[in-house]
Formats: sequence, structure tokens, C-alpha cells
Amino acid sequence: MNMEDEKSFKELGVCDQLVEACDNLGWKTPSKIQALVLPHAFQGKDLIGLAQTGSGKTGAFAIPILQSLVENPQAFFACVLSPTRELAIQIAEQFQALGSGIGVKCTVLVGGVDQVQQNISLGKRPHIIVATPGRLVDHMSNTKGFSLRTVKYLVLDEADRLLNEDFEKVLDDILSAIPRERKTYLYSATMTKKVQKLHRACLRNPVKIEAASKYSTVDTLKQQYLLVPAKYKDCYLIYILTEISGSTSMVFTRTCEATRFLALVLRNLGFRAIPISGQMTQAKRLGSLNKFKAGECNILICTDVASRGLDIPSVDVVINYDIPTHSKDYIHRVGRTARAGRSGVAISLVNQYELEWYIKIEKLIDKKLHEFEAQEEEVLLLSERVSEAKRISVQKIKEEGGNKRRRGRDDYEEIQKFASSNKNGKFSKKTKRK
Repeated sequence: MNMEDEKSFKELGVCDQLVEACDNLGWKTPSKIQALVLPHAFQGKDLIGLAQTGSGKTGAFAIPILQSLVENPQAFFACVLSPTRELAIQIAEQFQALGSGIGVKCTVLVGGVDQVQQNISLGKRPHIIVATPGRLVDHMSNTKGFSLRTVKYLVLDEADRLLNEDFEKVLDDILSAIPRERKTYLYSATMTKKVQKLHRACLRNPVKIEAASKYSTVDTLKQQYLLVPAKYKDCYLIYILTEISGSTSMVFTRTCEATRFLALVLRNLGFRAIPISGQMTQAKRLGSLNKFKAGECNILICTDVASRGLDIPSVDVVINYDIPTHSKDYIHRVGRTARAGRSGVAISLVNQYELEWYIKIEKLIDKKLHEFEAQEEEVLLLSERVSEAKRISVQKIKEEGGNKRRRGRDDYEEIQKFASSNKNGKFSKKTKRK
């Protein structure tokens, strides 16, 4: 480990106002990525930062931007791009917290929120814009008096996610509208071919800083798997949740329909579960997240939209109800626990149709996982209760579907499809993520 890790924020060159802000946030010493990045950032270098989730990446790019802003105050000073709404909101909150002593103004531009309100906030000429790419391009096209011509810093956070097909065109539009004379920071937990391609396109002589090995999970994380017959997968999930009752858990599913259905099933069985997925409105997504953070619900059922960047302080257990089809998503999912030096547990339910994906994960992280011990007889005793809870859930969704049909939003058929396909373990690979 580099000696820089031992230095304080002050010794790394952080100005007094920001040292105080870090102190107020409880950041006593820089994290590894911060200690490695800040000296290069203060020298004005373009950066590629590779670090595990929960490693202090946001601070690593926010501190140099805010320090530069103190020296050169101006509107539309920095633009931060994020693949998800929740992450954008969270990044903005960190900018606000770090910049409160210097009067920083920050605006979030994301979908699912009233555009007129965002126009008004842009009219107040904020220093920092945090945005999802699609909504930023909407404002570049339609909001009078707004442009990115003065931007001095561009940050691409979770760059590997920003580079999928959904964002390709809008990202090109943004890059062509931003001045070439700027500092660019590219952050990612994984270095993919796409990330390398992007860095060639928009960074000048970047310094590459790696605070983690290529694909790794932290040592404080206990990783386990459980082979389950597909038709009893729900019973095994309930068994595990009963065994770890009282823990804060995130349960990852493949589709948006599954999050809603499983949350209902669990609530019918007396668990405090809440769903979050890309099909929910922004207000509902934030509502779910806040209930989970506040401890009103201790089980969050989510798709991969929630696997990255969400600042959930202490998740005890991550359960992969569905094995991710992309092995790298496993790293991001399990990165929700065992953060900042704490311990945590990740349990993956593997049915007969998912074995191939599971083997790829073990190969990627170069680890053989231990088996979670479950007594099959005990698990199958739950079968009747689980079947009844599923029946009630399907019925409830059917009734709600009747009301929603009038508004053209009937998703009962999708849920029913999920519930019945779940019985034999087969599922559609088509995942609805937004």
C-alpha cells in the first residue's frame, strides 16, 4: 500500500473549508481511492479511477472539483453523469454536504421528475449539475439559456454502465457539446473494453488509478451458495430470511415484476419487505429506499438498478434470488454489504437452470464459495404456507390490475407469467431495467 494512504486530507492538499466539511461528514482519514486520486487531481490530470463500490469514489471526484470551484467560482462549472436516478440524487447530496461551507449550488436532472421544476433550478445557475444522460440531453435541446459550454469538469460515474446501448447516442451528444478544454474523470468498479474505448475518446493522457484488483470482492465478505430445485426456490428464500431474521437484507431478482410479486409474498408471510425497480415512479423508488434506510422495512427486493451506487449504510446480507446473467453484476450486487471494512454475507440461490452462470461467477472472482447449510425437510415444511401467500399475492395483483386497466396500466398478466414460470424455474431472459 502506498504511503499516501497514511496522509490526512490536509496533507494531501485539501483546503481548510473542505477539510472541515470532511470532518463534519465523519471522514477522519482519506479512503484508499481518495488518497491515491487527490494528488493527481490537484495537479490537473485526467483520471481513470477503478475502485470497489463503497470505497469513497464520490469524495474522490467531488473534493478536487469543489476545491477548484473555490478558486474559480462560476455557474455550470462541473457536470457529473450517472446511469441511475438514485445514484445521481445521492452524488448531489454528497456535493451539497461537502460544499455547504462554500455555498455550492447543485442541481439534479433525472427522468421521472417534473421538467419545469428542473428548468427553474437551471435558471438559478447552479455550479454543479448531476444528471442521467437522457434527461441532460432533453435540457440541452429544450431549455432556453442552458448549455454546457462553460463546463470545466466532466465526471462519468459507473462508466461501464453508462456505456451500454441505451446511453450510446446521448453520450455522444453530450461529449460533442462539452468543451474539449476540460478535466475528465472516469470512474468504474470494473475496467471493460468499452471503458477503455471511451477513455481513448475523451480523456487526455489520463492517470489510471486502481484501488482494487481487476474483479474482486472484499475479504470481510462471507460468500455462500445454495443449490435449490427451481420449484422450491421461494421456500428456500423464506427459510434463509427466517434464519437471518432481524438482519437488513437486499434480495436481487432478474425482473421488475419479480420484485413486486416477491415483496407481496413476503409481506403476506409477515416479513417487512419493500420493492424497488426501474418500473416504479421516481417518488415511489425514493420512498422505498427511504423506508429501507430508516429501518421501517428490513428487506429490500430489487433489480440491478439498485445494485450500484446506492448509499445504504449497513446491509447485513445480500441474497441473489436470481443469479445474474452477467457475472460482473454479481460483484456490484454483493458490494452492497461488507462496506467500509465491515463484515457481511452474500448468499446465492442456484437452481438447475442457473448453474452455468454461477460457475462463471466463481471463475471471475477466482473463489470457490462455501455451501449454505439448509435442512431440506425443514424447508419443505414451508411449502404450503408459501403457496398460499403466492395465491393471495396473485389475487391482490389481479384486483389492482382491474383498477389500473382503466388507466391503461395492467401488468397483472406479466406478474401471473412470472408466478407460473417460477413454478417450473423457467423464465424469460428479457429483463426490464431502466
